[in-house]
Amino acid sequence: MSAKNDVKKVVLAYSGGLDTSIILKWLQSELNAEVVTFTADLGQGDELEPARKKAEMLGIREIYIEDLREEFIADFVFPMFRANAVYEGVYLLGTSIARPLISKRLIEIAHETGADAIAHGATGKGNDQVRFELSAYALNPDIKIIAPWRDWSLKSRTDLIDFAEKHQIPIPKDKRGESPFSVDANMLHSSSEGKVLEDPWDEAPEYVYQRTVAPEDAPDEATTIEIEFEKGDAVALNGERLSPATLFARLNDYGRDNGIGRIDLVENRFVGMKSRGVYETPGGTILLAAHRAIESITLDRGAAHLKDELMPRYAELIYNGFWFSPEREMLQAAIDQSQQEVEGKVRLKLYKGNVIVTGRESGKSLYSAQIVTFEDDQGAYDQKDAAGFIKLNALRLRTLAARK
Repeated sequence: MSAKNDVKKVVLAYSGGLDTSIILKWLQSELNAEVVTFTADLGQGDELEPARKKAEMLGIREIYIEDLREEFIADFVFPMFRANAVYEGVYLLGTSIARPLISKRLIEIAHETGADAIAHGATGKGNDQVRFELSAYALNPDIKIIAPWRDWSLKSRTDLIDFAEKHQIPIPKDKRGESPFSVDANMLHSSSEGKVLEDPWDEAPEYVYQRTVAPEDAPDEATTIEIEFEKGDAVALNGERLSPATLFARLNDYGRDNGIGRIDLVENRFVGMKSRGVYETPGGTILLAAHRAIESITLDRGAAHLKDELMPRYAELIYNGFWFSPEREMLQAAIDQSQQEVEGKVRLKLYKGNVIVTGRESGKSLYSAQIVTFEDDQGAYDQKDAAGFIKLNALRLRTLAARK
């Protein structure tokens, strides 16, 4: 704690909830530091004014509450979706991709306000502490970082509530007992972990789901939508050009209403343990299917297959917190280069948890009906050429077979 004793001013990532309110007071009382609060609107759906009022009540003079939804989708989510990034086969990285943006603003606000430290409420067992801090150090190598969950003596929910009552911090009634599970949310997804979800054999109760109706309760008729792409990014929905965040919000609505985007997974955390979570990514699940569909007709096979080989590494970098690393930026440059001709329109049918591609078209399409047809291709493809192609590719296999 010696370095932290020198801290004069701290920018705190502040949600307005009980935990970060306690952290705020702890920074004031234990470190005697001036606190600046930063609350990001990433489309989590919460009313943000209560966070301002609570910060004011706790004596904060510099309060930052910022709508970052457009930047989040345009500069973080869309670049990630150009890569079709999925961690361990299923996770669309909804929490992971939000952390570098929050860290970026923490560092910028620290510079603007003359703060010498930042603080976050991530626990010492999770991935988020790593993501916040790797991003922060990449942007300011000299920043001091305070992670109270690793430093303070509060070890339980009871300790937190006792501290809150001692310092007259309002406690929501539902927080006086054990919360049933932990939730993180933004425009891309919601994640639920802990408590009722800790046994990976037990099915998640329906009340855990925040963003989607149950597929069984979704409409009995399919919903058909069209998404238009330019340079690998979605730019229009059902013929209407929209900003990135507006388009994504509408995809979320379609996904929610049709029970799309639920996953129940056990993942490998970067810190070494396995954890079970229930994630909902309604709009992202639709967008991933659509993006792969437009790539299927516009992306050359070699580029497409190389992208698929690079994707797990890229996804792991984001999951582990290396957004602001040279290797992620190198991969991003290759991915963005591959997207220059990825444009056109995809038609999808949404039905009871399913996303079904029913059509795709593009002025840059590499698909040729003349070549692929079973009818007369008018000399576009000489089938006799296939014999030599097969013989050459079979040469090593025939040599091996002869030896046996």
